[in-house]
Amino acid sequence: MDEELSVRPATPADFTAICDLLGTVFHEEVFPDLEAEVYETERSLVADDRGTVVGHADAFTRDLTVPGAVVPAAHVSGVGVLPTHRRRGILTRLMHRQLREIAEAGREPLAVLWASETKIYPRFGYGPASNRLVLSIMNREVRLPAPPAAPTGHLRMGDPKELLADIGKVYEQLRPSRVGWASRDDRWWRYVLSDLKEKREGATQLRAVVHEGPGGPTGYALWRAKDQWTDHGPDSEVRVREVAAADPETYQALWRFLLGIDLTRRVNYSLGALDEPLQYLVDEPRRLAPRVSDGLWIRLVDLPAALAARRYLTDVDVVLEVTDPILEQNSGRWRLIGGPDGAVCTRTTEPADLVCSVTDLGAAYLGSASLSTLAAAGRVRQLTGNDPATAFRWHRQPSPTEVF
Repeated sequence: MDEELSVRPATPADFTAICDLLGTVFHEEVFPDLEAEVYETERSLVADDRGTVVGHADAFTRDLTVPGAVVPAAHVSGVGVLPTHRRRGILTRLMHRQLREIAEAGREPLAVLWASETKIYPRFGYGPASNRLVLSIMNREVRLPAPPAAPTGHLRMGDPKELLADIGKVYEQLRPSRVGWASRDDRWWRYVLSDLKEKREGATQLRAVVHEGPGGPTGYALWRAKDQWTDHGPDSEVRVREVAAADPETYQALWRFLLGIDLTRRVNYSLGALDEPLQYLVDEPRRLAPRVSDGLWIRLVDLPAALAARRYLTDVDVVLEVTDPILEQNSGRWRLIGGPDGAVCTRTTEPADLVCSVTDLGAAYLGSASLSTLAAAGRVRQLTGNDPATAFRWHRQPSPTEVF
């Protein structure tokens, strides 16, 4: 261990150095005024080498929708170490301390992150809890069902900031039932809808379209376009950021709009759910070119509180034997009793039905990865016929709406 290198809480004076570090680590320009909108100094850790910030990890205070509930979760971000200080155990020190601090605070039973490199985070107990569908749609090659003869709503297009009241209303109405969605207060809405020209990658400003029903807004989409022409004519691209819809008619109307924008030949969407309904609406699903990538990674920080916080698809009464080498208070045998209406999880000495690591429970927590699949991979050992795999699933796949 480097005697002159310390891991300490960040201070406001570190912010510029932290932004510089993140720009170096992630090979991108960082905009301090934008990041300051949501940055939480009191939740940030730095690795300090004789006065130089060489490593960093922070967390955002937000809620996360999980199966049947909304739970406080530490949204971990900004994790990195300067290239000059790799292979010295700095990342391990940062991540271990962060997990211990989250556990000691006792407010958030979960931590969640997006992984820049997926081989890193299982070492710290994070499991791949959701996948996402990346779509690259040949929009002139697909058709949706014809719209209703008498549609119940209409579309309005405009600046997202000017339509925020309607967009925010839809988001809050849907968020409690959409696994993987994170809470957004005013700060986060300003951050999500920020539209710096330097970050557009040559595309237009961010635009919004809202679906208005008889009782008010029922859905919205955020998108921008990238102009392009070839010898054959227009070849522009639509880049979809978010699609949120309260009902099938709204969902179809929004996608009919996005796929029908003039002068475009491709529609790209990188945050689709694995069970994205669009796959079952278009007449040529291969033209969606679906590709699967990883999404949210979940870490159970307070295991009994986390397992008791979510709901279960079917009744379950099972004893889990869990190992957690970092937060050892999670290790041992736990009896989980629950169902669609609630759950309790208590320590027990009863024989185990299933043996797993805290990483495996993280992977299964949002209802995407199946415990049966993890067992087939040799990650989980089923010791009895009491199999909780079905109970841990959920009605729909997780569908996170943003990378934080």
